[in-house]
Amino acid sequence: MTSWADDLRLVDHHCHSVVDRDLTPAGFGTLLTEAPTPGGDPWDSVLGLAVRRECAPVLDLPRHAPARDYLARRRELGTAEATRRLLAASGTEALLVDHGLRSGDLLGLDALAAAADAPVAEVVRLEAVAEDVAGSGVRPDDYADALVERLDRRTGRAVGCKSILAYRHGFDVPPHRPSRAEVTAAARSWWRVGGRLTDPVLLRHALWCGVDRGLPLQLHTGFGDPDEDLHRANPVLLTAFCRATAPLGTPIVLLHCYPYHREAAWLAQVFPHVWFDVGLASTYVGRRATEVLAEALELAPFGKLLYSSDAFGLPELYLVAARAFRRAAAGVLGGWVAEGEATEEDARRVATMIAAGNARRLYRLP
Repeated sequence: MTSWADDLRLVDHHCHSVVDRDLTPAGFGTLLTEAPTPGGDPWDSVLGLAVRRECAPVLDLPRHAPARDYLARRRELGTAEATRRLLAASGTEALLVDHGLRSGDLLGLDALAAAADAPVAEVVRLEAVAEDVAGSGVRPDDYADALVERLDRRTGRAVGCKSILAYRHGFDVPPHRPSRAEVTAAARSWWRVGGRLTDPVLLRHALWCGVDRGLPLQLHTGFGDPDEDLHRANPVLLTAFCRATAPLGTPIVLLHCYPYHREAAWLAQVFPHVWFDVGLASTYVGRRATEVLAEALELAPFGKLLYSSDAFGLPELYLVAARAFRRAAAGVLGGWVAEGEATEEDARRVATMIAAGNARRLYRLP
């Protein structure tokens, strides 16, 4: 890897926190896969190999140490020390965190900032806020206003919002804002059945409430767990929504995108307010991360692509993602230099933009 890629500092514009307790081998393994129940040994995967290769030396083990030795050394060091070492080794200088998923199992934002020795800012998950409002005793006729009021409070210090529409329904919904009457009728139905928010009208309402905040609005797209139907998480299905939001200027940020990263790159090219990343994919596809990044850059303006890890639960995922990105950046941009398509100064500048500069500009970070 070239030295300039080694030295890239990262702003992780979409991630989650890490566990705050010691894990059993089975508990650790569950966090190595997007599957609720691993189908086989999760260490026997590209990600499992990457943890043994990239993370073992940080814990004073040889590269490719067996999984049992890795877990034993992790227990010996303790969760806090292993977390501190692995986050420091990732070279991440700021973390933008969605803390709306299983937050009770993870370090709080202040504790995560201390463990990472880096500033942490929150990205507010819209559906989690909506469910909190629904459970607060508000009447369904007052739900629309109550959600707006709650989001005003929750996003006061946040840097962005996030929607998991892809998980809860899919992107094949009308792109326009639902009427108040539609929202009230849907809220009445939700109150009768209870449970998590899955009504497409209320999901659209929450999405548009996020647009109204004016902060960057992240949407999970593409690869994820089996709660979603992958074909309904294709970002190209958001084209009409991108048209509808373009006059407002709220940035729309497409997360992960794989295997639809080329579609996301097209959206980022043709809509000035659309940005995207290929996070999560780079963690799971190993050496193929270079090809994924190259394909993302076929159409994407260099200033519209962001770095993220989507790390959840394991600090190892921060490090694996960071190393995969640096390797991919060196391979793609270094290849451009070798083939005379760009100067080395160009390569360094573009890599620095994707690694941190674009996120700092988009989220207005110091």
